[in-house]
Amino acid sequence: MVAGKLTVVGLGYGDEHGLPLGNWRRLRTARHLFLRTAHHPVVDFLRREGIAFVSFDEVYDRAPRYEEVYPEITERLLAALQAAIQSGTGAEAEVVYAVPGHPMVAEKTVQLLLERAQQDGFQLEVLPAPSFLDALSARLHLDPIEGLLILDGTSLTRSQLNPELVTVIPQVYDRAVASDVKLTLMEVYPDDYPVYVANALGVPGLERLEQLPLYELDREAERFGHLSLLVLPAVEGEWLNRRYERLLEIVATLRGPQGCPWDRAQTHQSLRRYLIEEAAELLDAIDAEDPEQMEEELGDLLLQILLHAQIASETGYFHMDDVIEGLSDKLIRRHPHVFGESSASTAEEVAVNWQRLKQQERKEKGLKEPESLLGSLPKTLSALLAADILQRRAAEVGFDWTDPADCLAKVKEELQEVERAAAENRAEELGDLLFAVVNLCRFYRVDPEAALSRANKKFRFRFQHIERRLREQGRTFADTGLEEMDTWWEEAKRLEREGRGKREGSEEDGK
Repeated sequence: MVAGKLTVVGLGYGDEHGLPLGNWRRLRTARHLFLRTAHHPVVDFLRREGIAFVSFDEVYDRAPRYEEVYPEITERLLAALQAAIQSGTGAEAEVVYAVPGHPMVAEKTVQLLLERAQQDGFQLEVLPAPSFLDALSARLHLDPIEGLLILDGTSLTRSQLNPELVTVIPQVYDRAVASDVKLTLMEVYPDDYPVYVANALGVPGLERLEQLPLYELDREAERFGHLSLLVLPAVEGEWLNRRYERLLEIVATLRGPQGCPWDRAQTHQSLRRYLIEEAAELLDAIDAEDPEQMEEELGDLLLQILLHAQIASETGYFHMDDVIEGLSDKLIRRHPHVFGESSASTAEEVAVNWQRLKQQERKEKGLKEPESLLGSLPKTLSALLAADILQRRAAEVGFDWTDPADCLAKVKEELQEVERAAAENRAEELGDLLFAVVNLCRFYRVDPEAALSRANKKFRFRFQHIERRLREQGRTFADTGLEEMDTWWEEAKRLEREGRGKREGSEEDGK
């Protein structure tokens, strides 16, 4: 297609009084006039003036999703232009397409037409008109230069939202769209945050402006129509503390010239111990199955990460954004079965692909492969976790037991060697026994660190029960014997079972 002309005409935000004179003249003389929708105040005026047009409302009525509407309208317009070119010359080779408001504001079909004009070579002219933003600014006394975020209600995502800005959401045509918008907004805004629902702004007799709490947004279907939009004022105060950017500002302030002397004095090395401590406290919260404590400990651990990133940014090495970008790239790159074309149906397949991709990345970076599969473990790993990783890496190349029974036999063999060992060799033989037990955990798909942590937790509970019994009787360990302590130990085991039964019963009741 190399000839012909498609003219996009803005109808303005209201009735004919807001329609530019030049746009009216082009509508009046158009031989082939199409309207994206007839649901607009200007359309009654066009009908009274006897102007013939074709609307695409039936496309909206048929399509299950709004995303399917705009490409179909685009194709129909291009087909109409091709037909006009074949049937006539001059003015007959022009198609006029009228849209509500300004053609370049919240008009997906116009964006698609601009792309096609570049590809196919036809002429595209855009005649502007006042948009809903003009009416909105006048009605709510908004100055866009102070910060205004405009988002499409039919494709709203959490990542687009910034509550520090006044947010305007057009394209909220009906209750279904409003419901989706509400659920997305409630991920970022308080449930009772004030929202304005505006309809037909600037149109005398039709204009409506209603304020309501966010959670009530989709309760009434009559609230929405083709000229509906939402307005959310900018958030102020403590609620902004939920924002990632706000957290970065707080950490930077703590490290700044007027910040906290302790935070300013920290280095990567001085913070090292706190990173370990906070990770350990998080593990305690996980083992205790305490969501509230986990939330707090995750925050404490995140603070350590942010402090390290802030220190690095001050010296120009990297910023927290670089950390996030690198992690995002790595996750996408190492999950081609999710973000790419490959497939993986089991966790084992994913693990194999992960290692293969790691090796490929090392080659691309010009890094040499380690001389040993076991040579790249962090030095600060606990011995228990290191043993598990060493065995897993050896197993990846086939150095492994083939039967769990053989692994269990090895544990028994190591236990016998401990029994026979001389005093000077006992530590070595006990180490071999622990190593064999870790291997058995791997065969039974049990995390040895987590298993030992649970055992520690049980021991702590039972022993502390003995201590409570002694305190209740005003006694000490010196006043009791092993037999009595064993009785209380068994009592503690019964309490554990009863507590476990109650928890399981509560979970069943909640299902």
